[in-house]
Amino acid sequence: MGAAEALAQVADTGRYPLAEPGGAGWHEIVSRTRDELAKSGCCLLPDFIRPALQDALRTECAAIAPSAHYDVETVNAYNIDVGTPLPDGHPGRITVQRGNAFVARDRIPADAIINRLYSSEPFQRFVASCFGLPRVHELGDPLSGLVLNVVNPGMQHPWHFDTNEFTVSLLTQEADGGGVFEYCPNIRTAERENLGDVRDVLTGRGGRLVQRLTLRPGDLQLFKGRYSLHRVSTVRGDTARHTAIFAYSERPGVIGSVARTRQLFGRVLPEHLAAEGRAVRVDQLLD
Repeated sequence: MGAAEALAQVADTGRYPLAEPGGAGWHEIVSRTRDELAKSGCCLLPDFIRPALQDALRTECAAIAPSAHYDVETVNAYNIDVGTPLPDGHPGRITVQRGNAFVARDRIPADAIINRLYSSEPFQRFVASCFGLPRVHELGDPLSGLVLNVVNPGMQHPWHFDTNEFTVSLLTQEADGGGVFEYCPNIRTAERENLGDVRDVLTGRGGRLVQRLTLRPGDLQLFKGRYSLHRVSTVRGDTARHTAIFAYSERPGVIGSVARTRQLFGRVLPEHLAAEGRAVRVDQLLD
């Protein structure tokens, strides 16, 4: 089976003709996605996964959710050490409890729907085009790259910035209540932290800056999370919120830092220790 046919088994390629790069349908979707990303840093593609597969998608991810690393910890929006010396009034001094959890890539079966999608070359080509890149690469990290985010009832994924410039995610299970994705489009840039606006959001005074996005299982979200502060609000009811996160990079072989990897997964591997200190930053922002 070719790559295009394999993708068509997972994604609704009738609605999203990803296997036809250069065609009119492809250009229309890529153009619309680029426009939305330029305006708000976020784009939603509803029912990206074939409706007939959405129950299987939920079941597969629910089966691996118990493998998530759970650790309630005190964090700040920049995911840096909360003891980092910062000036009075700096938003990095505002701390919250983070209780969401992550299933590492090496706990996700190779034949899972989300793994097949993440590794699909036509899908990667589509993602790259939407973000205006020549190509994207799977992370070289054996634990990161593809993960399942689990937010259990009573928990939240608090306000934060991403380390990656862009992220692709797929809701696989909706919460009974809460669990709303909220974001502040382009609240900072590669040159400016805009600390005042960030502080306003973290202290509840920045409602004017916050947008909310309703997601349903099977919806694909493309997002520029490095410059847009974002969170998942507290989940209510009896059902956890599950989201597959597809992380790619503009360069091959990217491996996460030891500290961040241990924070997310509770463990590190020899690959992380060997790569420590070799990270290349794309900007000089705090995180």
